Amino acid sequence: MNFFGPASAAERYAKGRPFFHPLVVGRAKEVFGLKEPLAHALDVGCGTGLSTAALRELAAEVVGVDASAAMVAHAPRRAGVAYVVAEAERLPFGEGVFDLMTVSQVLHWLDRARFFAEARRVLRADGKLVVYDNYFAGAPEGDEAFTRWHRESYLERYPSPLRVWTQLSDEDATREGFRLLAHELLPHEISFSVEGLADYLLSQSNVIAVVEGGGREEASEARRWIVETTRPLFGGDGERRFLFHAPVWYLRRVA
Repeated sequence: MNFFGPASAAERYAKGRPFFHPLVVGRAKEVFGLKEPLAHALDVGCGTGLSTAALRELAAEVVGVDASAAMVAHAPRRAGVAYVVAEAERLPFGEGVFDLMTVSQVLHWLDRARFFAEARRVLRADGKLVVYDNYFAGAPEGDEAFTRWHRESYLERYPSPLRVWTQLSDEDATREGFRLLAHELLPHEISFSVEGLADYLLSQSNVIAVVEGGGREEASEARRWIVETTRPLFGGDGERRFLFHAPVWYLRRVA
């Protein structure tokens, strides 16, 4: 199942996902030593366009690609940015078109061998590739109450669907025709209100698998449960900061 294909899931994704992507794009600029904007960049698995919008900082022309037409329908339109509905393993572009490609929060859903073959094909000889994710780590360290809720209540009710978690070693990169230049973990915090946290969690595949995939629960019921069970954990605060981990891999195509 494409967890982000249903229109209802795409709508919740557009509403609930935080715009953390400039953090990664800024680091990519430093790691690759980019002094001037590149000509063409491609954002694969662009979703509702947040990662594509951030990539505009690094390139004059950016294309966002996603397999879900419902997700792309929510992407913001702006000068220098275009969107295409297509699979990551079958990109509708010629050879050597792009200087840079980003893949945000999607590699764990892809057929890796087919995707990397396409990435090599559409990138120019020394093209750059950034693969990154953003994992919800819960409340900052020391908040045992929220950690316990997330582990024993949320994940019990909405377990993570099966996936191959993103990891890329030097050997993995070499096998796929790339050189791994650097890898780092970027911890950062995002503020949510009770309602904002519920909106974010409703955009996760955990909830989508139950609501759209199994039909065992309505989205409104899931939202009500999340709000009711997390409100006491806010202790009367309007917002709380939550910890995220963004692992990033910076690669270069081997000619």
